[in-house]
Amino acid sequence: MLRNIKSFFAAILLMTATSSCLDILPESSIREEEAMQTFDDAEQLLTGIYSGLMSSFLFSGTLTIMPDIQADLAYAVENFTNVYGPAWFWNILSTDQDVESVYAGLYAIISRCNFFLERVDQVKQQETDVDNIDALDVYTGEVYTIRALCYSKLIECFCKAYDPDTAENELGVVLRSKYSEPEPMKRASLKASYQFVIDDLNRAEKLLDSDDDHYNSLYVTAAAAQALHARVALYMQDWQTAVDYASEVIDNDAFQLADANIAYTSEDTYLTYMWNYDSSFEIIWILGYTTTSYGGALGQVFLNTNRDYSYTYPDYVPAQWVLDLYDDSDQRYDAYFYEYTTGYANGLTWPLLVKYFGNQNLIASAKMYMYSMPKLFRLSEQYLIRAEAYCNLPSPNFSAASKDLTTLRQKRYSGGAGAITVGSNNWKETVSNERVRELYMEGFRLNDLKRWGMGFERKPQSCSLTEGSSIKIEANDPRFVWPIPRHELDSPGADIAPNESNN
Repeated sequence: MLRNIKSFFAAILLMTATSSCLDILPESSIREEEAMQTFDDAEQLLTGIYSGLMSSFLFSGTLTIMPDIQADLAYAVENFTNVYGPAWFWNILSTDQDVESVYAGLYAIISRCNFFLERVDQVKQQETDVDNIDALDVYTGEVYTIRALCYSKLIECFCKAYDPDTAENELGVVLRSKYSEPEPMKRASLKASYQFVIDDLNRAEKLLDSDDDHYNSLYVTAAAAQALHARVALYMQDWQTAVDYASEVIDNDAFQLADANIAYTSEDTYLTYMWNYDSSFEIIWILGYTTTSYGGALGQVFLNTNRDYSYTYPDYVPAQWVLDLYDDSDQRYDAYFYEYTTGYANGLTWPLLVKYFGNQNLIASAKMYMYSMPKLFRLSEQYLIRAEAYCNLPSPNFSAASKDLTTLRQKRYSGGAGAITVGSNNWKETVSNERVRELYMEGFRLNDLKRWGMGFERKPQSCSLTEGSSIKIEANDPRFVWPIPRHELDSPGADIAPNESNN
């Protein structure tokens, strides 16, 4: 479907301690002359919603990177700049700017989605072009999916893991479905919060046509909605639904796993090309960058190159235990890591994360190092979702899980290696390790540990920052759940219950 994409960027407003991210303030409300009245207005607003997703506080930065740093995947080095320091030290306060920015950024996008959904029927009634009416239905499906994605991330960060037996009595998030009408500033239950996400996805799936599915899509497609549905179902312990939705995506001919054994160019395999050029048959939905429209630099804290790009000063380096997970034949290691001697006076030499070294086209045209396009959904995650769900079915299907893991690994290992078998005694460790190897620094680890009820222990490694390098986090530690921002709790008219981590 062709789009008349206009230049439009939605501002992500950081609220003060006396106002709420949930309020429509005069500075952030949409003026009447800018209201969505025509088809072109609808396209412009939708473009702004997509632009908001590129915020460096969200998928191109904090929301993707900080959870994995807080968990056990990376180590702060001596002389680091203290970026994400509270997360590294497991001392996140309710006034933490990163947490506030994630919370505000997600609700800002939700507010834009609500405005679109509030106005779209009126625009359709005034529209006479049949193609435009059909397009508005598709756009509405996209908006429902984006709102579902934003709420799912709020739930991941600010709520406990979902347990079907207790979810009705656990705190969820504040649910806002309207733009113009006031709604209670009170947290719904965790069960109701997840149901809101599922309802949005069900609406989206009725409006999005799988005929429009294609790899490397810059926009939400039916496959993207299905991929999110599979992820959410997994987190809700709805194992059969996770299998069903992941299967829809896996069986879709529009996508295929990037093969590390097949050359795409003289310099890249299909796997390395996906990360070097942000393009792959495996990518379901990606946020596209240009030299004039882009988000944050995902690779910044792992490289921190100096002005002439001759030295690197990383804030964080991969944990040694993560590096040790990769077999010699696992080609993800060379795709994700490269050993550098940093510019630090202590001569730190370490395999640094180059997964986010940057899009080579942007580097060549504008020296935009460390800017990699956020890949919101990849086919490999769907294999991991389905494998884990198979293992959790009332009658576990370990054979099918083993097949999924083997299929993924054989695309990543050289020489046809990678076959693996799981059973009742090893499936969780195997799936956990495979998720680390495949999804490293894509924002999954903290929530994985939380939903599995697993803790971890850090032990110092070479040149790591002493403070924070020796820490043991028990399973179900309340700090797995980020605190609700203080300005939300204190905002006028709010009745928002805090998390245990707020204490």
